[in-house]
Amino acid sequence: MAQAAGGMRLQRPQLDPGPRLLLLLRLLLLSGLLLRVGGAAARGAEPCQAPRQWEGRTVTYEHGTGRNTRAAVSYDGPNQRLRILEERKALIPCKNFGTFALSKPYLLSSCRFSVGIHGISNYAPKFQEESQRFFEYIFLYKDGVMFQIEQVTKLCSKIALTEPWDPYDIPANSTYEDQYYIGGPGDEIMVQEWSDRKPARKLESWVGVYTVKDCYPVQETYTKNYSVTTSTRFFDLQLGIADPSVFTPPSTCQTAQLRMMKDEC
Repeated sequence: MAQAAGGMRLQRPQLDPGPRLLLLLRLLLLSGLLLRVGGAAARGAEPCQAPRQWEGRTVTYEHGTGRNTRAAVSYDGPNQRLRILEERKALIPCKNFGTFALSKPYLLSSCRFSVGIHGISNYAPKFQEESQRFFEYIFLYKDGVMFQIEQVTKLCSKIALTEPWDPYDIPANSTYEDQYYIGGPGDEIMVQEWSDRKPARKLESWVGVYTVKDCYPVQETYTKNYSVTTSTRFFDLQLGIADPSVFTPPSTCQTAQLRMMKDEC
């Protein structure tokens, strides 16, 4: 209420609640429609087409051993080839320290192309832990073989591949899980999360995170028997293969041994 000169009170004009209520209902209806459309768009999301040739770096974490493996990767989807060059971090190359080597079972992981060492938890003298072999791996799936090359001596192993080619992409029958931003305001990237989860199974054995804009892989996680086995992060990706000769094994592989080499000295 406002009071005018002379003591007369002026009443604020009262609006008919009908139009205001109608406007509010329309706004609520519109916002609900937008939410339904957005949800439908998310549910109807289609897997993007990931790049078929690229080079970059990865970090693979093996949950069973607690080991991180850093590597430079060259990926050639059309020719079903993969090259993984382990990066030397902290540890030093092998030297002749003694005879304290402990044995571990060595397996090629069936989780995508994660070349890891799955071992038991053993105690080893400290000087043994500070030295390690680093390998280069060349996967030639069309030929059904994998070459393991010791980086210093170029000693080579040739192993038959038993798993089929599994490209770094989002399979057409994948299940859409979520879409979100990585990072924060002013420095963020939108990604989508996909999995192989199916209604009858409910639990997934693979979860992949890919960028929305160019469909670059960001992270892939594998599980088995309700436990996470490996998680791989991708970064510094560049399209194309700078030097195709990285897929050619060295001459030492002409006399390759037929068993996997261990990473301990």
